[in-house]
Amino acid sequence: MLKKVAVVALAALLPAMPSMAEPAVWTWTGYGLNVPGSGKCPTYKMVIDVTVNGTDVTGWFQQEGRPERGFKATLGADMKFKTTTIVGGGNKMDVVGSVKPGAATIMLDGYCLFEGPLKPKQQRAPTG
Repeated sequence: MLKKVAVVALAALLPAMPSMAEPAVWTWTGYGLNVPGSGKCPTYKMVIDVTVNGTDVTGWFQQEGRPERGFKATLGADMKFKTTTIVGGGNKMDVVGSVKPGAATIMLDGYCLFEGPLKPKQQRAPTG
């Protein structure tokens, strides 16, 4: 009887335990769109990487020739995230994304608009 209670208790705790799944990683590379007050955005190439581990979203973006920047957000039940991050000169960029299967997207909106579909990023195989 005690063994049966222990098995039932363990089974009840399993959904509450963190998943051991690998983080999901997406990427987007493209050029910006002009926003009011800008004129060079179509010449700015941006690379954006987004990693989702449970409900934690971590992202990195880098405009060609500029420093890499990051952001953090929380994934909602609707598989979307939204946050704001600081870029050069103390300016802000809004970050909005979705990792819905078949509809993964990213948008950075600030000094330029960078947006497009996220694609799964290939993980590098360990070397050695």
